Amino acid sequence: MKTQHIALAAIFISLSAIGGMVKIPLGIASIALDAMPALIAALFLAAPLAGFVAAAGHLLSALFGGMPLGPFHILIALEMFAVVWLFAKLHSNGKTWWKWGAFIIGNGVLAAVPFYFLLSPAFFYASVPGLLLAASINAAAAALVAPFITQAARRLA
Repeated sequence: MKTQHIALAAIFISLSAIGGMVKIPLGIASIALDAMPALIAALFLAAPLAGFVAAAGHLLSALFGGMPLGPFHILIALEMFAVVWLFAKLHSNGKTWWKWGAFIIGNGVLAAVPFYFLLSPAFFYASVPGLLLAASINAAAAALVAPFITQAARRLA
């Protein structure tokens, strides 16, 4: 792994931490912009490293929010890793439209499924609308910013 990739990952983790501080309250959850930098990282980094950015970003976001779900945040970080890893794989295979849908469904619905069994069905049904909205906002923000960042990166290269 190149030093440049590690430095870039550190920058995106820092941006995820900053995005994690932006909290929009929504019912039992809150929307944070911690996933958006990880989605942008997937455009420049290999899938495992982009997934790591997402996992670290979530843990920092949860830490800033007071860790409301306690140790369950480790599970959520692993889910974020998997969802962004898939996003990066789809991106590298040219599945431009599929990657956005996979991220929104994966982060907004599938990531909540374990909590149906671990906490309660009520928690699952109460959290999915907010998670879908959060995933959609993070994806939309990344989709809007991505062309400008990739264009700027091409000019620097």
